[in-house]
Amino acid sequence: MGYAATRTLDRVSTALGLMGAASIEFASAQDIPQGGLLLAVPALLAMGLLRHSLEMYALPRGYYGLSSILLLLAMMALGRLKSIEQLRYAAPGEWGNLLGLDRIPEVRTLREKLQALCVAKGRAARWNAELAKQWMGLQPEAEPMFYVDGHVRVYHGEMAQLPRHYVARQKLYLRATVDYWVNALDGQPFVYINQEIDHGLVQALDKDIVPWVEKHAPISAEHQQRMDRDALTPRFTVIFDREGYSPDLFEELQQRRIAMLSYHRYPAQDWATAEFQPQTVNLANGEMAQLQLAERGTRLPKGLWVREVRKLSESGEQISLISTHRRLGAGALAAALFARWAQENFFRYMRQHYALDRIVELGSEEISDAEVTVNPAWRTLNREVRKQHEALKKARAQFAAASLTEPVSEAAVTRFAAIQGQQQEKIEQLQRQLEKLKQERKAAPHHIPVKDLPEQDRFTRLRPERKHFIDTIKMISYRAETSMVAILREKMSRADDARALLRQIYDTDADLIPDLHAGTLTVKLHHLTQSAHDQILRHLCDQLNETETIFPDTQLRLCFQVGSG
Repeated sequence: MGYAATRTLDRVSTALGLMGAASIEFASAQDIPQGGLLLAVPALLAMGLLRHSLEMYALPRGYYGLSSILLLLAMMALGRLKSIEQLRYAAPGEWGNLLGLDRIPEVRTLREKLQALCVAKGRAARWNAELAKQWMGLQPEAEPMFYVDGHVRVYHGEMAQLPRHYVARQKLYLRATVDYWVNALDGQPFVYINQEIDHGLVQALDKDIVPWVEKHAPISAEHQQRMDRDALTPRFTVIFDREGYSPDLFEELQQRRIAMLSYHRYPAQDWATAEFQPQTVNLANGEMAQLQLAERGTRLPKGLWVREVRKLSESGEQISLISTHRRLGAGALAAALFARWAQENFFRYMRQHYALDRIVELGSEEISDAEVTVNPAWRTLNREVRKQHEALKKARAQFAAASLTEPVSEAAVTRFAAIQGQQQEKIEQLQRQLEKLKQERKAAPHHIPVKDLPEQDRFTRLRPERKHFIDTIKMISYRAETSMVAILREKMSRADDARALLRQIYDTDADLIPDLHAGTLTVKLHHLTQSAHDQILRHLCDQLNETETIFPDTQLRLCFQVGSG
């Protein structure tokens, strides 16, 4: 049964099939390590940890119930246990106290539970979708706006032969898989869609992201009234970087009453400085900033009319953005686009603190033969075309920069003319080779079905189900953490320190005092390192106590206090 297994009779009864999951029974305990994690329970429940999961998931009869497993996984994420293996080095009895059990499951048992939960393919994506609909409905913005960006997860293992992707942060082509994320303006996640074969952001927006948002994003009654009154009010706006630049896509989105906001990939010459006027802009983090902005209407290739807004930086650089949104002011458009760093910060924070890129399940599976991918022969020819183009560019530059350096004489001029003739001949030869390579590239099909790939170029994909399930729990945990950070910031002068303080709170010991007669479970946290932090923690406890949260599968109301007894 393992260390700290004190409820022997319940475990034997469960093993014999005489009872289901063990009941949640809290006992008085002192100095429980990481007892501060219990403060996250109200936020986790508010973010839907058990709302849809109990409807969509079920476990075989056993000692550990579904609620306990989900709470454990969420607490592991908040406690910065970045893999299930790290649970081997956690005290099982102390962690069991946090869940109202004698101990937490062993790593092997937890893996078996995960395997049982992730048998059905696509269930995690459906769970994520149900949660995303709830989260989208909670957004404070009057008009729906979504950030879309791809996140490349590099794979260094040997269990799968993944296709290669360009990794911007390492500036290399590496074997990886791509997830396209949809986030709120403050960076909080809604959903992601995995692309085992990445055809770029344009196709992801057109075929996957926008149809998903159209299907699942709720429309508030207020926004529906605005749409009914004004035909130019879009249903929602998608915001992305230059990789998604496509006039054809922009026009199609506009016809579907969806606005876009992005950087102009091919801006024209600079505008006159006199056009720029100072505007006070409300940034996504709540700060007010003054930006030098100017606006014009412009036509993209094929005649699509868009709004172009430019920001003039202190160095004189003009940053151009374009949008098909007709109603938002230039300042609001600039603030929304320039705050895309919130999504980048989310990726970085999730990699560092939630192990977003970590592999959850070993193994791979075949990619559907119907999938289309880049033809390896075309890719090789394209690489040669680029290499030849660079060589031609270099030769032309050398030819243009050549000059007669020795004293002018008939012999010197003759030698210089001969050298220039050789250079000209080399340029013509490179031009012929480049033209030949271009013709070969044109003749080769750009994309082919996966089934037509040569055997040495065939690739597989990582099993996605368990990864998506764990990532959904991490999204819930991140959102719960963010909601608690917002409460802490109400009493903090340095808002940037809120997440660090919350991590300290999660790591703080606590005493547990259950009172069955009063129907309460008092969590009394030990003092923090500074008196000022204790005051902030008391404010957090007061706010959490107002929720009157009942611990799952019990009748005990959580009560939070500061100060060990």
